[in-house]
Amino acid sequence: MSEKTTSMQRGRRKLRLGLVVSNKMQKTVVVKVERRIQHPLYGKTVLRSERFKAHDDFSCDVGDTVEIMETRPISKEKRWRVTRIVEKVK
Repeated sequence: MSEKTTSMQRGRRKLRLGLVVSNKMQKTVVVKVERRIQHPLYGKTVLRSERFKAHDDFSCDVGDTVEIMETRPISKEKRWRVTRIVEKVK
């Protein structure tokens, strides 16, 4: 089964790029995802951030840039999983 057919069967899942801010749990990392939005009234660009708990099979370190994908609920707060490490911390 190729990657294209797998994603077609599962539908469009959300992908996010973020920074690992904590890896103190077993098989779980906290990923901070930042996005820039424009303020509706004043037009200034504002930085908004969200923190997601993601399942980690890659053993990521704090500071790694990772790609996370939405998935079925794994635990009470875990609904994402790490799909790949984009950049390792130096």
